[in-house]
Amino acid sequence: MPHVRRRMLIPLAAPPETVARELVGAFGFAPATPAGGEPNAGVRSFTAGPGERGANVELAAEVRKRAGGGTDVLLEASSDLTVPYFGWFVAALTWIAARSMLRDTAARLEAATTGEVPRPPRRLPKALPPVAFTEEQAGRLAALAAAAVLASFCGALLTQNSDAVTHAFHKSDQDLGAALAIARAGVLVSLVVSLLSDRLGRRRLVLASLAGACIANAVAAASPSFEVFTASQLLSRAFVNAVLVVAGVAVVEEAPEGARAFATSMFALAYGGGVVISVVLLPLSDIGNDGWRVSFAASALAALTIPGLARHVRETRRYDRLAERTDERGRFREIFDRRYGRRFLLLGLAAFLTNLFSAPSSQLTNRYLRRSHGYTNSDVAVFRSVTAGVPGLVGVLLAGRLAESRGRRPVTIAGIGLATLLQATFFLGGGIVLWIAPTFAIVAAACGGLALATLDGELFPTEVRGSSNGFLLVCAVSGSAAGLLLATHLEGVAGGLGPGVALCGIAPLLATFLVVPRLPETVDRRLDDVSPSEV
Repeated sequence: MPHVRRRMLIPLAAPPETVARELVGAFGFAPATPAGGEPNAGVRSFTAGPGERGANVELAAEVRKRAGGGTDVLLEASSDLTVPYFGWFVAALTWIAARSMLRDTAARLEAATTGEVPRPPRRLPKALPPVAFTEEQAGRLAALAAAAVLASFCGALLTQNSDAVTHAFHKSDQDLGAALAIARAGVLVSLVVSLLSDRLGRRRLVLASLAGACIANAVAAASPSFEVFTASQLLSRAFVNAVLVVAGVAVVEEAPEGARAFATSMFALAYGGGVVISVVLLPLSDIGNDGWRVSFAASALAALTIPGLARHVRETRRYDRLAERTDERGRFREIFDRRYGRRFLLLGLAAFLTNLFSAPSSQLTNRYLRRSHGYTNSDVAVFRSVTAGVPGLVGVLLAGRLAESRGRRPVTIAGIGLATLLQATFFLGGGIVLWIAPTFAIVAAACGGLALATLDGELFPTEVRGSSNGFLLVCAVSGSAAGLLLATHLEGVAGGLGPGVALCGIAPLLATFLVVPRLPETVDRRLDDVSPSEV
């Protein structure tokens, strides 16, 4: 049985022969044998595949003569597409597509049978992919997205609970800034995992890193001192970043041509789901001095889901083909050679400069709200839900379509530039500005960040795609560490934590206007044409 099925009955004044002729000639339908194999008296059946409109929805039509003249047409839109973990989400998107296609086909068919020239098919809603995914492609993306949910949940807890942790261990802002910077030293572990992903494959390292993140958070939940907690988060952040980098590479490699940015947006949406879980659990920090430990323990229990996840995560077909052809994978020099070296330099600089602001902006927001505006942990949870929940969802859904239709480079420039200005306003403002500025900033940041992340995966060939993204992660984390240290130490000079963070916003503006315009554009180009293999 199709998991999505919608029907629409259309009464038309034209005779059945005219309607049938228009369905076949103008709409691409083909005659079909009805269910059971025997035609019903006076009923003619037609089917049409999904075509190239970006929806895995098939259309069917039954044409029958209506008593008293005219024709009744029963249009049906259905889909058999099934995916693990996110079947409910895919069903919702398919339901939207089916409704849109039925209404559009009905309006065009009525116009055609009354002598009007049928208009071209309308575009499907922007939440839908620009090209259709096969069931295998959708299933692979869903499994990688599930890994992103678990990894981001593990990684976001440090951001959400940092103030509660430092309070429990009686530490200062400077201690927190140092701990957050130290945690980012785990990028060296992430780099090693990324390098190994080019030699050993994407699948096994995604699963192993996810297990490592869960184990590290189990240590954090039971940590007896701030030093042990910091060490556990160094490892947790390392494994979380490794999952996100290697799985993100796999997403780009598995996406159909014309939908790489859209697939990346779905991966980012799943990442946001993990952050939402950490925000929902944030009020636990208010129940006592050690309430934050419950959230870390919950993330450790996510390890129980890994065996089930392993059944769905598959090695990418692009990597399998490369491994069958050659053993020359993960060669460092290829990242820095004449063809790809300039790309790496520009992307690395962009990653460093943008994270110089985004890291302190995201990780110190909760502390800023509590210290400067008197918010409780529960208040912060509400604030995050309102300003980042629905707006973040809108931003991610919009980002994929804009990056596919407008291009990666212009979307990156506009998104990051606008997001920086709005978020800096948040750290300098008060009152209603605290709610308005970040609401729009996250939409812009989602668009710019996703377009840039897509370029990270597209601009290097398969044999070094994991390694190059690992090195880019080092650049990004270096910027994060520098930004956290800079923002917390500017606090005294700038007159508060908010102005200190806002000053860091100069860096991404430099990236937006001086670095990103020099990157190549990849929209409407095949991945192998954008970054051809050198082995």
